[in-house]
Amino acid sequence: MTDKNRSEHLRQLIASAREALRPVLPKRLRGVPVVPVIRLAGVIGFSTPLKPGLTLATVARALERAFNMRGTQAVALLINSPGGSPVQSHLIYRRIRQLAAENARPVIAFAEDVAASGGYMIACAADEIFCDPSSIVGSIGVVGGSFGFPKLMDKLGVERRLYVSGEHKAMLDPFLPENPQDVDRLKALQQEIHEEFIALVKRSRGTRLNGPEKTLFSGEYWTGGKATELGLADGIGDLRATLRARFGDGVVTPLVAPARGWLGRVQPGVTGHEGLPRAADFAEEVISALEARALWARYGL
Repeated sequence: MTDKNRSEHLRQLIASAREALRPVLPKRLRGVPVVPVIRLAGVIGFSTPLKPGLTLATVARALERAFNMRGTQAVALLINSPGGSPVQSHLIYRRIRQLAAENARPVIAFAEDVAASGGYMIACAADEIFCDPSSIVGSIGVVGGSFGFPKLMDKLGVERRLYVSGEHKAMLDPFLPENPQDVDRLKALQQEIHEEFIALVKRSRGTRLNGPEKTLFSGEYWTGGKATELGLADGIGDLRATLRARFGDGVVTPLVAPARGWLGRVQPGVTGHEGLPRAADFAEEVISALEARALWARYGL
């Protein structure tokens, strides 16, 4: 499908949705375009008892509400994520595509600071992707890492005692010397995940991709302007201006918020005495924050 045909298809889809929903709308809203906005921000899959990460479990209800909202002409995704779990990224991507197909709704994604790695995978669930000239977009690859402590253990005089059943159960244990065979197995797994990611981007972007695969799928990332040239995005534009240009100045854009963490609401089973968070929760929160900080730092943020 060419870009011209794709745009025409989207216009027809929007018009059909508007006409079909007109009879069920309150009179005051008939003729008023509505585009619900879902903000998907943060590291994907890094959850703690105090702060749910960006996972399917935390965004599923918001997605359902947005796509089932009456009188909507499209659904907008506001994305600001450096990536994270490839599984959670793909689950969110699939749910968006399923809901878009079930409700015949076009999806438009807007990248804020970053739509990279898993964040870009989620953006690919949209029919169109827009970004700021300075947005960081891309990073179509897979990364994994850890630390090794065997020398530290020796220096401290600590003996590692590990009992396993299964030849590879202790693969890449940080307290044991690195095994080259274990590294090869990890890289093979990463290659499989990378190939799935590449296939997803190709299905989503199709003929809009405009660059050598060796460059596009190297894990490199670009500014919004360059990403648009490469076909990873469809144009430069912010949510308000783009939606007004497409649907008119009267477009209504209600924000549909995902689930909040402990600071927004106390959740059963994650608190200590008198509803206060446990010390372990704070420790886990600190570790998670450091891991998230490392992901953002890859993009200079």
